[in-house]
Amino acid sequence: MILTATVTGKKRKRRSYDPEVLKQGVTLCDDGKYRWIYAMNMWKNPTILFLILKIFYGIFAVGGVLLVIMSLTQPAYEGKLWENLGYFLIFVAFFTVLILIAYSIVAAMYGGKYIILFTMDEQGITHEQVKEQARKARKLGALTAAVGAGRGSLSMMGLGASVAARTSMSSDFSMVRSVKAYKWRNVIKIREILSNNQVYARDEDFDFVYNYIREHCPKVG
Repeated sequence: MILTATVTGKKRKRRSYDPEVLKQGVTLCDDGKYRWIYAMNMWKNPTILFLILKIFYGIFAVGGVLLVIMSLTQPAYEGKLWENLGYFLIFVAFFTVLILIAYSIVAAMYGGKYIILFTMDEQGITHEQVKEQARKARKLGALTAAVGAGRGSLSMMGLGASVAARTSMSSDFSMVRSVKAYKWRNVIKIREILSNNQVYARDEDFDFVYNYIREHCPKVG
């Protein structure tokens, strides 16, 4: 049975961590922690896709700068700057298509939804894939690593190992440097020195979650 009690604000206190309860919105549990489950539509909300593209384009940008430097300083590349840049842009476009295809396959595997359990208290917040999706992520990561090993690709092996191992992320509020809200995408981005986290909340809970996080991050102005 689920017991309900009046608490500060509009959040209800529950003794049950039943997923069906947590899907209804942010819930204050009897251990003093807020929990909720958010199902992000991967087709309509491009947040994860933007993050993936941002990471890869950052890598491409570094490669592009190195290519320009080599084209201007190495005799073997002299006079071939625009030709090399043309090939590089074709490579970037080709890789972008591959990323879009891979994202679509993963989204289809997840049934079009990225489902996350959030646990939040005064110390920090944890972002964790629900068990069923975490198992799929581990299998996908292991498959990617195996394919990378078969092709001798260290980058693919590393990516696969990372995906398989990381199905959750925690942020310590005392270490947070930046908190930014993107309400139209239902996402709050939390940045620490060496890591970034993304928190999702429904429209009805968004302001509460955003304000709670900001109020408990002493290093955020």
